[in-house]
Amino acid sequence: MRRITSAILGATMSLAALLAPGSGPQAATEDYYASKTLTVIVGLAAGGSADTLVRMFTPYLRKHIPGEPNIVVQNMPGAGGVLSFNYIYEKAKPDGQTIIFTLWDPLAQAFGNQGLRARYDQYEFLGGTGDIRVNYMRVDSAPGGAKKPADVMKAKEAMVGAYATTDLSGILAHLTLKTLGVPHKVVTGYRGGADVFLALQRGEVNVHDTSLATYRTRSKSFITSGEGMPLCYLVPSDAQGNFVKSAQVTEMPSFQELYRDVHGKLPSGELWNAFNWMVQQFSDLAHVAMAPPGTPEAELKVLRKAFVDAMNDPEFVAESTKRNGLPFDFVGVEHGKKVFEALSNVSPEILATLRGSIDTMAGAK
Repeated sequence: MRRITSAILGATMSLAALLAPGSGPQAATEDYYASKTLTVIVGLAAGGSADTLVRMFTPYLRKHIPGEPNIVVQNMPGAGGVLSFNYIYEKAKPDGQTIIFTLWDPLAQAFGNQGLRARYDQYEFLGGTGDIRVNYMRVDSAPGGAKKPADVMKAKEAMVGAYATTDLSGILAHLTLKTLGVPHKVVTGYRGGADVFLALQRGEVNVHDTSLATYRTRSKSFITSGEGMPLCYLVPSDAQGNFVKSAQVTEMPSFQELYRDVHGKLPSGELWNAFNWMVQQFSDLAHVAMAPPGTPEAELKVLRKAFVDAMNDPEFVAESTKRNGLPFDFVGVEHGKKVFEALSNVSPEILATLRGSIDTMAGAK
């Protein structure tokens, strides 16, 4: 009986020790990030939509990580962001001190791009954001100057700027013009969205696809000066062709509305199905935050909670709404994993159509 009583007493004391403030695994986790540096990799050049989001977000992320570590944002452009994902997968230590938060490239995996050396579901997903993509153009793209979005049809040869042939912003602009029937070419080799925007200002290219947030911030003066004008925003249609207009976007039509204005009907056919799939993928999940495979569960738990809390921080919501006209649409771990699963099940017909369209991007018509 004495031994039993002692065992019970010992277990009770152990439990009390675990529950006591400042002790046990939770305390160790809270102490982990104190005096440490968390490096956040952005896979594109500074000044683009991904970089702008990350630099606005990281102060709030720091606030919600116990220990409030120093956070350093490191840009790692190359191969449309693929190099940065390879770095996280192959070289970054899985210690919770290096993560990536950037645009992702679903086509790199869907097409079996040998440059991407891991599937997205092999990383530790922390959280992400959805997005509304918009296309805008130089007014002088059309002879005599464009007065309304439908005037893009007057362009003799529009020029789209892109990082590479698998760059999502370049592909979305390309598919927008190709589905509409606008003659165009795609100029690749730029290092990021900011680089493409500079090329747009110089007149090297005249059509660009970017996030709604970047359009309303970085591109705002270009539009208000009269040099540029909105073309359309991208929203997916369902299997019956129905789509829901965005209540947040009033300065331009949806692609479906623009297409109907130009062609008198809603878009359909194989090319539209492929384009619509791309829009759906990117609307569901645009920016992804990942940790290297093998990152300890304790650190993953802290980082995932910090992402949720930071994205829902009233001050961050207010700042992003003030700057962009709407808050960011947060994507949690479970939904993100479902997006990655769906990526493995895309139809061969859609992939074949996308591949054929992308293969002809340099000489697109």
